[in-house]
Amino acid sequence: MSTVIPDTKNVLSDLIARYSSQVDYLVIRLEEAEGTDILLRGNKVETLSEGISIGGQVRACYKGGWGLSSFNHLATINERIEEAIAAARIVGDGETQLAPIDPVQATCFVPLTGTDPRQISLTRKKELCDRYSEILKSVDRQVTTTSVRYGDTWQRVIIASSEGTLIDQSWVDMEMRFAATARNSDTVQTGRETTGSRKAYEDLTGLDEQVRSAAQRAVAALSLPSVKGSTYTVVIDPILSGLFVHEAFGHLSEADMAYENPDLLEVMSIGRRFGPKELQIFDGAAPEGHRGSYFYDDEGTLATTTQLIKDGVLVGRLHSRETAGKLGEAPTGNARSLNYHYAPIVRMTNTWIERGKTPVADLINGIKEGVYARNWLGGMTNGEMFTFSAGEAWMIRNGRIAEPVRDVTLSGNVFQTLADIEAIGDDFYWDESGGCGKGGQNGLPVGCGGPSLRIRNVVVGGEAPEG
Repeated sequence: MSTVIPDTKNVLSDLIARYSSQVDYLVIRLEEAEGTDILLRGNKVETLSEGISIGGQVRACYKGGWGLSSFNHLATINERIEEAIAAARIVGDGETQLAPIDPVQATCFVPLTGTDPRQISLTRKKELCDRYSEILKSVDRQVTTTSVRYGDTWQRVIIASSEGTLIDQSWVDMEMRFAATARNSDTVQTGRETTGSRKAYEDLTGLDEQVRSAAQRAVAALSLPSVKGSTYTVVIDPILSGLFVHEAFGHLSEADMAYENPDLLEVMSIGRRFGPKELQIFDGAAPEGHRGSYFYDDEGTLATTTQLIKDGVLVGRLHSRETAGKLGEAPTGNARSLNYHYAPIVRMTNTWIERGKTPVADLINGIKEGVYARNWLGGMTNGEMFTFSAGEAWMIRNGRIAEPVRDVTLSGNVFQTLADIEAIGDDFYWDESGGCGKGGQNGLPVGCGGPSLRIRNVVVGGEAPEG
């Protein structure tokens, strides 16, 4: 962006000084981005592109009302500021409540540990995708459909506010997704793998075995029996634990969900017990090296680590400055926007369950009949209710892992499921495959983590029991 506006910081400071007296709060965001998108489906190249975008947005707040205007032509920034201010003054009829933060002047780049993907040619990225595509197709003749997707994005964001904040922050994010569908007559099964990184292009180049395993699981599942639908004690691996804490609990911890819904705010009341004393849940962008990590959020709030559940009790939630102000709590640095087309909203960053003390091998002890589930195929949540599909699963019989099964879905109420956690494993794994969606802003990078969990009374869907 410095190539377009040679003196960006002085320009923004002058604009803020000129217009800030007309509103309670004014912030200007300028953004520059570069990215690559490749999608191979079977033998076809569906997407092969590189793109550059430059733009920005203006947000103004007056008497609690917000105005937003985004733009691609920097020459129109004065008009966009005036539009945002006019909109805020039209809708504002209350009180601006923004939790205070210290003004910051900073320039920061989320550090890489290896090669920047911008240094890799489109040809080489396409060759990487071709290699993974061939691996998927070569596993078995029953593999009928494959897809490989590669994406990388470099973003630089400059934020200037009427409170004196001026932040120049940039990062790189990368992701790959693989899927193979196998068919045998009317039986169809799919295996998936997803990985991502904010650290190095090399993190995406050595995935041959991970890719192959996706196709192998799809083929193997064709000959497996379906699990008998019932209520079981279930042991889930760290990947499913991370998915569960993000999808089922994390979204309910986002404070805009709560203050807009009095019933949910009552349910998610601070001090309420949700799980066993061993349960600790956190979210935060401060831990380094994960896909939800950064130095400052999109309102200029310093990244933090927020404990959501301590010893099984709800002790925190995730905030923007506005939700923190309205609920009388401290901002947590969780206001994020996908890009300059959207206003920042409350979003998770890296969400995890802390490791426990139970040896993983002991989690299945004493289970007469249960299910062990690993990895994920997909899932959905609806308020307190969730349903997830496991990528792999086995029956547990008399305290031992028994025969593999397929079509395993795990369903339940998140609050009851947290209360039904019987043991927390001493293992832990960070899953960097997350792309979160909310408010039309889909694919926002996040990290998820957790240990293996043992949970009683989980509804497992599959083949209906006979009789």
